[in-house]
Amino acid sequence: MTHRLTREEARRIAVRAQLLSADRPGGIVEAVDGLAIVNIDPTAAVAPSADHILWSRIGWPYQPADLVRAVEDDRAVFEWAGFYRPMEDLALYLPIMRAWPPYRQHRDWLDANDRFRRDVLAQLRAEGPLRTGEIPDTSQVSWRSSGWTNDRNVSQMLEFLVMRGEAAISGRDGKERVWDVAERVYPGEVVELTAEEAEQERAERRLGYLGIARPKAVKQPVEPIDVAMVGEEATIEGVDGTWRVDPTLLDPSHRFAGRTALLSPFDRLVFDRARAQDVFGFEYIVEMYKPAAKRRWGFFALPILHGDRLIGKLDAAADRRAGVFRVAAIHEDETFAPEVRDAVHDEIRDLSSWLGLEVTGIPGA
Repeated sequence: MTHRLTREEARRIAVRAQLLSADRPGGIVEAVDGLAIVNIDPTAAVAPSADHILWSRIGWPYQPADLVRAVEDDRAVFEWAGFYRPMEDLALYLPIMRAWPPYRQHRDWLDANDRFRRDVLAQLRAEGPLRTGEIPDTSQVSWRSSGWTNDRNVSQMLEFLVMRGEAAISGRDGKERVWDVAERVYPGEVVELTAEEAEQERAERRLGYLGIARPKAVKQPVEPIDVAMVGEEATIEGVDGTWRVDPTLLDPSHRFAGRTALLSPFDRLVFDRARAQDVFGFEYIVEMYKPAAKRRWGFFALPILHGDRLIGKLDAAADRRAGVFRVAAIHEDETFAPEVRDAVHDEIRDLSSWLGLEVTGIPGA
């Protein structure tokens, strides 16, 4: 059976899957569980990505301290491979951890530094949690790279140990990660899955948080790109090719209610640029890597969601030293109706207030 969806139906499925409808999640654990992965990026032109993503779902009740508590005290959320993830999903990643690393360069370096590896684990076990700078470099062979990791042996070993599931990120001190042995961070009893079972469940989780996706989706770290074996086949009116859709989001009795949201550039609703174009007709890229003269929407423009449509971009930045949230421009993909403009302005004020800043530069305000 192939589900034949209109663009509107496809958009609403994607918005609901990402917890961006009017029915907000009740708290941080519910939000992280629904999203499955929450991007970690330190760029704070507005707010760190994880905080921004969670605020855009939960709203005013969310505070960054809630995420810290969920990670460090409740152990309901863990950090791995660049994302926050619900601890209940740990079993889905253990087979990847056990098989890591996949690359010969990494395997050879670990083999050459087995004593260094054991030194780091022994110190973490005896003294942890520890910051990177508190761990001495006893490596036998330095890590060689053309990038910033060259000769950063301690941080590289810690990264490898976390990927292998031998160490874990216990929390953060500001932006700096704090490390410990895995058994003090992860639960002692975890369901054992085969690699095939875990891959199947990761694919189901991925389709669940996207709602609708191409059978071959955009690759993310340690995430399956192939969701062809999960969900059900669908087509979207006016869009070439087939899709996979989460059937739990196809309930015809569900009445969609939308809202307005200012999204992080790293938000899963827009991270797949081709999908955003196909489903929402939305053109978008992050322009902070472009020279200023070549930017169309701004250094860190925020996608604007209204109902089931992505309608524009907000060029704004938090100037914490001056205590203001500066709006440089609101780029309207199509001219906003008055009520839409008011809703967007209200959301900008809510965001600036949540940041503890005074908003400046809203046109006509």
